[in-house]
Amino acid sequence: MLLRQLEYLVALARERHFARAAAACHVSQPSLSAAIRKLERELDVPLVLRGQRFAGLTPEGERVVLWAHRILADAEALRQDLSRMREGLSGTLRMGAIPTALTAASLLTTPFCERYPHVRVLLTSLSSREIARRLADFEIDMAMTYLDDEEDLGDVRSSPLYEERYLLLTPSDGELADRRVARWAEVAALPLCLLAPEMRNRRILDANFRQAGAVAVPAIETDTVSALFAHVATHRWSSVIAHAWLHMFGVPEGMRVVRLERAAREPRVGLVVAGTGPESAMARAVLDLARDLDLREVFDRLARDHLA
Repeated sequence: MLLRQLEYLVALARERHFARAAAACHVSQPSLSAAIRKLERELDVPLVLRGQRFAGLTPEGERVVLWAHRILADAEALRQDLSRMREGLSGTLRMGAIPTALTAASLLTTPFCERYPHVRVLLTSLSSREIARRLADFEIDMAMTYLDDEEDLGDVRSSPLYEERYLLLTPSDGELADRRVARWAEVAALPLCLLAPEMRNRRILDANFRQAGAVAVPAIETDTVSALFAHVATHRWSSVIAHAWLHMFGVPEGMRVVRLERAAREPRVGLVVAGTGPESAMARAVLDLARDLDLREVFDRLARDHLA
């Protein structure tokens, strides 16, 4: 059994189409089909349901794909370890991040690339559900996500980075702009722009509003932090932001940040890696670097400076 055969099968399971799988593996379709047939003969089980086109995997095929993900991840971890021993860390770090943590990712990836100049970083915006799937399938090395949903994340090892603290971002001439501390119930009555309900950050905010006996009905909802800041920069809207977002966007001209009363929930954001299988050299290097950084203090200080 060759690793290449397993790579072809994984590609076919992912693409669900022989031609697309062959293109993804940079081989001809006959070569991919022949390799998978050879794998079936070696394992003495049918792996693929064939008709005029790809019709799915057999139960045995599904099981082999699970093993293939693990075997390929182990092989990549071995290559990384040997490469690190020989010439220092090299290759590609595959990292996922929930959209609300992307603003903080550069504080890890930039010093990581400075420390390991032969490594490339592939950073992808993913939902927490997609992070769980890709970690389980060894499609990413690690991710930045909320840690308070570990049941949804499945079998992972986690390392906290910071707690998400919330601030009111409002026009400088707004009714709450001069407050030292704003209450959640007061904020709910403002013209708001918030993230969309399918995003974890919004569900956390909604729970905080409910805890205060209020319901926020924003005029504008979006699924990106950048679009949220673009709207509040018009001075027509207020928003509740995570203090970590100030690292990338700061406070738009004509706007002001106001401290919110302490929320019942301040979720933790951190790094997660798959709980099974060997830890990749890439992930281990990022975790080592993260321990040298104090992102909690970085973001708390940033919020204090803007509030001052």
